[in-house]
Amino acid sequence: MSFADVVVIGGGQAGLATAHTALRQGWTPVVLDASTGPGGSWPRYYDSLTLFSPARFSALPGMPFPGDPDRYPVRDEVVAYLSRYAQGLDADLRWGQRVERVERRDGGFVVYTVDGTLVESRMVVAASGGFSRPYRPVLPGLESFTGTVSHSAEYRNPTSFAGARVVVVGGGNSAVQIAVELAETARVSITTRRPLRWQSQRILGRDFHWWLTRTRLDTAALGPRLFKGTQPVLDDGRYRAAVRAGRPDHRPLFTRLDGDRVVWADGSRERVDVLILATGLRPELAYLQDTSALNDSGAPLHQGGVSTTVPGLGYVGLERQRSFASATLRGVGRDAGYVLKALASRAARARVDR
Repeated sequence: MSFADVVVIGGGQAGLATAHTALRQGWTPVVLDASTGPGGSWPRYYDSLTLFSPARFSALPGMPFPGDPDRYPVRDEVVAYLSRYAQGLDADLRWGQRVERVERRDGGFVVYTVDGTLVESRMVVAASGGFSRPYRPVLPGLESFTGTVSHSAEYRNPTSFAGARVVVVGGGNSAVQIAVELAETARVSITTRRPLRWQSQRILGRDFHWWLTRTRLDTAALGPRLFKGTQPVLDDGRYRAAVRAGRPDHRPLFTRLDGDRVVWADGSRERVDVLILATGLRPELAYLQDTSALNDSGAPLHQGGVSTTVPGLGYVGLERQRSFASATLRGVGRDAGYVLKALASRAARARVDR
């Protein structure tokens, strides 16, 4: 068994930012990640993924994103950036170490990996992200649908969809980006419960994220409340034009699925080859199930990323955990600083109380 001041579970953007912050505070972090190398979920995203924020707003603490700061980096550039970031950290980064469970012991923790490795620590930060478990909503007839059902997390490129009739469920950035790309080779509809909400990529010549940063809305506590319940699609004009031209077309969510048919809201029925659920992802925190950290649905009980039920446990990388930017490259560093400071403060109070 080895010892660390803090065990960071996850070596993607959230985990690396947390390790960097821990090192700056003089702590010894151990990072455990199931993947074979740094990058988190990024290597598994679809081939054409392009960041919705410019490079200048897409960096982790201590290392600017290289190249033209006003360009929009693609997936492979982010993977390369995270690899370089990991190489520059003087931290114990352990790849291929899937965490099986976390156990509370003697005021601290013991973290167990699948291969039998044990690490003891005073604190644990779950930084495995909020995008590890594809969310599949309850849709009438989905279980008996005889066409192909996949999730956007499984989508890579349009090659295998040529000539198919495809329906994409969801109205977020990825849903629209995937649907527009597919519409070049397939007949595609995007369907949502609510109207698509467009957000211009540039306002008065400045990127949307410049305005968020300047007004501090993306890092303010107001951010999650301001954008709650909306599905803004960042667009430079291309996506909105494609949807208006019917490539893809946009329709209200169907009422049900029946065999290989979709029953639309107007009662019409149509055969569909492929249903792609672009319905988001949820954090995978099963390794915490032996603690009291999760609610009945497996979601973390926390305030601002600090566990409200397990002293010494924190989270970094959850969607909107503290701000609109919490689950982004530009937001995880700020949240890591807040969480580690809060955990250290609580630990110090606990020692005094004894």
